Amino acid sequence: MYAIIVTGGKQYKVEEGATLFIEKLAASEGETVTFDQVLFVSKDGKVTAGTPTVAGATVTAKVEKHGKGEKVIVYKYKAKKNYRRKQGHRQPFSKVVIEKINA
Repeated sequence: MYAIIVTGGKQYKVEEGATLFIEKLAASEGETVTFDQVLFVSKDGKVTAGTPTVAGATVTAKVEKHGKGEKVIVYKYKAKKNYRRKQGHRQPFSKVVIEKINA
């Protein structure tokens, strides 16, 4: 059984027990969150596609931890103009464990 959910502007294929690194959620560590934007559910070989979401389907997950991703260097440069800008960025994330798919 698996489902496709939307969170943080991205789509994820999830199964029960799977671990995901998603855009940072407002929930605190150890808290349970519910994703209600479920686009697709496959259960026992039977598929249900939403228009755009599946009515009554939810996915519950537990927030395991919050953190920051690897540093990405953004470097701007213009040849022969003495223009250089270096900037780093670390994207915040939430690590969640999928507990149950309710469909």
